[in-house]
Amino acid sequence: MNDEGFGKGSHLHLIDGSAFIFRAYHALPPLTRKSDGLPVGAVAGFCNMIWKYINDARGPDAPTHAAVIFDHSSKTFRNEIYDNYKANRPPPPEELKPQFPLTREATRAFNLACLEIRDYEADDIIATLACQARELGGTVTIISSDKDLMQLVGDGVDMLDPIKGKSITRDEVFEKFGVYPERVADVQALAGDAVDNVPGAPGIGIKTAAQLINEYGDLESLLDRAEEIKQPKRRQTLIDHAEQIRISKRLVQLDCQTPIDFAMATLEVKDPNPAVLMDFLNQMEFRTLTNRVAERFKAAPPEPVAPPPAETSAPAAPQFPPLNCENYVTIRDMDTLRQWLDAIAQKGMVAVDTETTSLDEMQAELVGVSLCPEVGMAAYIPLGHVEGTADLFGGGARSEGQIPMEEALAALKPVLEDPAILKILHNAKYDWKILARYGIRMSPVDDTMLLSYALNAALHNHGMDELAQTYIGHRCQPIKELIGSGKNQITFAQVPIDKATRYAAEDAEVTWRLWQHFKPQLPAAQVTTVYETLERPMIEVLAGMEMAGVRIDSDHLRAMSGAFAQKMAQLEDEAHTLAGTKFNLGSTKQLGDILFNQMGLAGTKAGKSGALSTSADVLEDFAAEGHELPARILDWRGISKLKSTYTDALPTSVNPETGRVHTSYSIAGAATGRLASTDPNLQNIPVRTEEGRRIREAFIAPEGRKLVSLDYSQIELRILAHMADIPALKQAFSEGIDIHAMTASQMFGVPVEGMDPMIRRRAKAINFGVIYGISSFGLSRNLRIPRAEAQEFIDTYFKRFPEIRAYMDRTTREAKTQGFVRTLFGRRIHTPGISSSGPAAGGARRAAINAPIQGTAADIIRRAMIRMPKAIEGLPAKMLLQVHDELVFEAEDSAVEPLIAIAREIMENAHIPAVHLSVPLVVDAGAGRSWAEAH
Repeated sequence: MNDEGFGKGSHLHLIDGSAFIFRAYHALPPLTRKSDGLPVGAVAGFCNMIWKYINDARGPDAPTHAAVIFDHSSKTFRNEIYDNYKANRPPPPEELKPQFPLTREATRAFNLACLEIRDYEADDIIATLACQARELGGTVTIISSDKDLMQLVGDGVDMLDPIKGKSITRDEVFEKFGVYPERVADVQALAGDAVDNVPGAPGIGIKTAAQLINEYGDLESLLDRAEEIKQPKRRQTLIDHAEQIRISKRLVQLDCQTPIDFAMATLEVKDPNPAVLMDFLNQMEFRTLTNRVAERFKAAPPEPVAPPPAETSAPAAPQFPPLNCENYVTIRDMDTLRQWLDAIAQKGMVAVDTETTSLDEMQAELVGVSLCPEVGMAAYIPLGHVEGTADLFGGGARSEGQIPMEEALAALKPVLEDPAILKILHNAKYDWKILARYGIRMSPVDDTMLLSYALNAALHNHGMDELAQTYIGHRCQPIKELIGSGKNQITFAQVPIDKATRYAAEDAEVTWRLWQHFKPQLPAAQVTTVYETLERPMIEVLAGMEMAGVRIDSDHLRAMSGAFAQKMAQLEDEAHTLAGTKFNLGSTKQLGDILFNQMGLAGTKAGKSGALSTSADVLEDFAAEGHELPARILDWRGISKLKSTYTDALPTSVNPETGRVHTSYSIAGAATGRLASTDPNLQNIPVRTEEGRRIREAFIAPEGRKLVSLDYSQIELRILAHMADIPALKQAFSEGIDIHAMTASQMFGVPVEGMDPMIRRRAKAINFGVIYGISSFGLSRNLRIPRAEAQEFIDTYFKRFPEIRAYMDRTTREAKTQGFVRTLFGRRIHTPGISSSGPAAGGARRAAINAPIQGTAADIIRRAMIRMPKAIEGLPAKMLLQVHDELVFEAEDSAVEPLIAIAREIMENAHIPAVHLSVPLVVDAGAGRSWAEAH
């Protein structure tokens, strides 16, 4: 470190920035920016604390140099010493995460040095600067109340508690620890720390530790002379846990040798630039503090940022020149690659895309990586291309002019993992998983697919080709032009490098342009918080779940397939007998001929073909009227679907390397935010049938582990009770009353005690049906009652709960007025067709009514999933599956109960503090060797 300009007479202030952030967050009520709903409460508190510090730091003791020090990330070199270091700490709240970078911006806006170093804690940086400043003859004031930093108090170094506004002296350190600062680490090593998960010596607290250190002088002397301790239990503890105690010392001891590569002169105190500071505060919409700064510096405050109108048209796409794919570069050597990576590091952002041999992220091989740091500048790094038709990974000859993959990835890794460089991708989860298998964990990441989804859910799909055509007027080269289709299809590894460069670099530049189009629109659409806290964090969470996979019992499924085949044959025979002739049950034409021509049933036309429909709805109606053949067809179709989708297909989906099934979740599929499971779909296994239960028996945990299921109880009904403000339902949920029995009692005037199960079933069908805008026709089918009776039930329901009708009417009006509805968390769900006429209008209206309810439920479980990995990090457990309102985990037997306790706490409080529901959320939990046992 260059010490020029710092020496005797210099006074360095070191501010514990991370402590300031958490203090601000917990001390102040939630605050969101009006323009876009972004949480900024912690930023506001942080700015006020820094402003107070600047105003207080005057006079003869004013600092000559100052810096605000932050923790870089949760993982540091101490995790290499002890895996479970800080494992018990809960993850930061989702509302706080987007505020971390803003506090760094705030620090720079105040013209203070902002320091953080990868793999080191803020305390280590503070310790190193304090020690070096003292060696140079300067004095140091550490502004923090962190007990760990008390190790530094002494000659030339003091501490100031910013909460109490008083100095922490050596005597006060002694009063707290029973030793002076130079022995604080010894005491901490013995006593351990439950908050940071420092193990220490079992049964020894601060007081006993201090007595021992004072008696023996220091920790090593104590451990060397442990045999001399008279008390047997204490003696044995120190002997048995000596190595653990030494590890604890390494964990608590501050590192005064943190690698620092900046000059002390850069920490020199300077007044804030009023224009820069006020611009930042104004963008944050901190009007009061903006005015204080203006008054202090006698400057005119900027005009307040105007909140966006309730609805604005999308900004026009940035005016870029057309893509010129002829200018793309092929990177074939390390010197060129380093030049590109240096340019990317200077830019601080880059669009990235990977090319692979397959769409299966768990088995695809990496073929190349494309990069785009700005418009008109894109390159492709070929890594796995082959000559001829043989695939490299099947023994083909490697094409010339490619950097060895290990060398290229080693160079890419620091850039792709650098938290200061933003990586922009489209469908980032795919590329994240591919690169994770090669040892690269990209962060931070922006995803143009999810940006589009946050802005335009339900308006269109979010594939790159469609977005490029729609928003930047560019037609992307179809992949089929390169690899063909059908039996002649090749892999991307076999595409000539020059053609691959054009295609891959084009994808990267299109991604860059889409990002520049979508990202600025978030504030105007008021979906910044949705994107930052509900979409973006899901990339890594889902990637981890998908890569973990779930184990299945293939033999069990094959046996079920045989049983299903026999059952289908039996149903086929029964159908033939009922029809009086043999026919193909899978042929809609033959079935239609029997139902409508031979049996004379009245049908309705389906689609443009004019053929009479044999859909499930039609068959259910016929079955409800007492016709046996349609009932057999429905049973046959149900068994056939389970056989083809699950018992036949799942064993073929087992990954040969992992021995597990790896589903893939679509984040941007359903408009409401619900996730969709594909390849294979594990979300549609029937819940309440015997067949569904038996299929779940095939999902198993390895020996010594269990599957654990946690499922929200009636979450959508609870959200409806809150959103529609229904006193009777809210009271029932708050008191834990059987909601369906209560509804039946309210509707039909029967007591809850001894209620006929059929009456409760009818109430349950209405309770759930009303969320989806069920009609009398639909309810009559579900309950197999006359339509008039079903309509009477619905009318009675709305009379008893008029708040639901009011909610439906209000939501429909909002959808028609603004073209979208919102969840409680601000997710925007567009409602195309809401103002149309004809049959489509009814479906659009029902979708609009349901969307805020289902979407809010989806948002809640997303928030729980995002918080979960950090919360269970210290347990031998992992999250495997999400099935609508249910999360499925795998855990060692000993971790089942702790996992349930932690996961239940997170799920039941996932909405807090962003939304406070007026009804409690309840989570049911179970565990077993199979999913069936756990569910």
